[in-house]
Amino acid sequence: MPAFRPGQFLTFSLDLAAGAAGEESAGRAITRCYSLSDRPDPAQYRVTIKRVPAPPDHPEFLPGLSSNHFHDHVRAGDVLRVKAPSGHFFIDPDPSIPVVLIGGGIGITPMMSMLRWCIANQPQRSVHLFYGLRNSDEHAFKSGLEEMAALHPALRLHVVYSRPLAADVPGRDHRHAGHVDVELMRQTLPHGRHRFYVCGPPAMMQTLVPALAAWGVPVADIHYEAFGPATVKLPGAPEPAAPVATGVEVKFQRSGRTLVWTGQDASLLDFAERHGLEVESGCRSGGCGSCETRLLDGSVQYEHTPDHDVAAGHCLLCVGRPATPLVLEA
Repeated sequence: MPAFRPGQFLTFSLDLAAGAAGEESAGRAITRCYSLSDRPDPAQYRVTIKRVPAPPDHPEFLPGLSSNHFHDHVRAGDVLRVKAPSGHFFIDPDPSIPVVLIGGGIGITPMMSMLRWCIANQPQRSVHLFYGLRNSDEHAFKSGLEEMAALHPALRLHVVYSRPLAADVPGRDHRHAGHVDVELMRQTLPHGRHRFYVCGPPAMMQTLVPALAAWGVPVADIHYEAFGPATVKLPGAPEPAAPVATGVEVKFQRSGRTLVWTGQDASLLDFAERHGLEVESGCRSGGCGSCETRLLDGSVQYEHTPDHDVAAGHCLLCVGRPATPLVLEA
């Protein structure tokens, strides 16, 4: 099986089964990305998938299509379509630089891959793991992390609950209350250089990553990956040129549609979906390349350089916006 670097992800193409998340989804093909959650092993890949129900305050919304499909329909022996591991978010192998792994919610999964690799290959390397989540109901890998922390003195484990349950005991279930922030790191990290790896929901990415840079961490030592769309603006980063906002024609050649971009959509993918065009997509954050589309004419602008290596003559719809009138193969 193709090797991978700790922190990379797999991209799955799934055919939803009837009843996976409503009859209207039956037979639909979707693409989703999941971080590998174990150290590289030539015999297997491991991903860890959290079932996503409908939001409790919005029961009318559909539950997560992919996560529920995996939990309800994928069984041992099934054959799945998956791309080889990819992504630019992976740990630096230099053992002389201590690492700080920061996972928010299910963003803990790539951190588990990095952590397990460090323990197996660099057991003396100093690792600080900060894991932010609401409470014990969402605490993934709890016993495994506690066992690793007990057996490996180089690992410092910091579990942070933002909304502890009445039964959650400080010092047993979690070490800190609140959120993973720079102030917590000021109090707990030893002085000196560290290399930071951050993965979590948009709110965490949009606040914590710039705060690390403002604290004085060199940008070269801050590595991050968002689960879903997130705009991260580091201090000192150049402002992107403003894209054309109104009156730009976008032709989808295969679909036979020509539409006018008005600037109300965050990306060409949102624009296409709002007009009923089906476009393959996965991460929606410029990492997996599922929405990569041949650019037949015109130019596309990105607010930030995509993590995916875009092929010449192509563009990514999920993070791209038109800079000129466009002709897309989609």
